[in-house]
Amino acid sequence: MTILTGTFETPNASKYLQQLCKHFGHKIETEFTKTEGTCHFDMGPAYMKADDRELRVSFELDGPQSEDAARDVIDRHLEKFAFREEFNGMQWR
Repeated sequence: MTILTGTFETPNASKYLQQLCKHFGHKIETEFTKTEGTCHFDMGPAYMKADDRELRVSFELDGPQSEDAARDVIDRHLEKFAFREEFNGMQWR
């Protein structure tokens, strides 16, 4: 298993967590509150946490070959949702 975690410093973390989960919920199983969410992707689950200063997304991936896809699916959607903040990608590690 490979763990991949990304962070995005924003005062709108809860808003983006909910938008991501609602959006992905049209195609995959999701559960969420205002501060936590889980999205069950084929490559592995993504666990999201939001507080008043950042959004954190942690993937439990089936292997390192899924890292690019995981980063891409979150970053691509946040580019649309967080365009007012000039989002340029999460800080991934």
